[in-house]
Amino acid sequence: MSSPLVDLLPLFLSGALALAAAATLAVGYRVITGPTTPDRVVALDVIGTNVVAIALLYAMASAQGFFLDVSIVLAIIGFISTVTVARYVTEGDIIE
Repeated sequence: MSSPLVDLLPLFLSGALALAAAATLAVGYRVITGPTTPDRVVALDVIGTNVVAIALLYAMASAQGFFLDVSIVLAIIGFISTVTVARYVTEGDIIE
């Protein structure tokens, strides 16, 4: 006997995947038309975060643990790239 919440879990995961994908597309507009470089950097960071969320939601929906590893690697790469670009924008150089 299953709980009604367990039965609704695939529906919630599908809805969350759709919302994350829509948010990613909306932020993509900011990347293209952002008035300044910091706006574009923040938008790219949001896209990276959304892709990590999509990988996690897909891992939960499909019950495949491989996508957890993918999301961890994407989060690490996103953090390093954001710090690097922020340093370049603020100081004009990555390595002193």
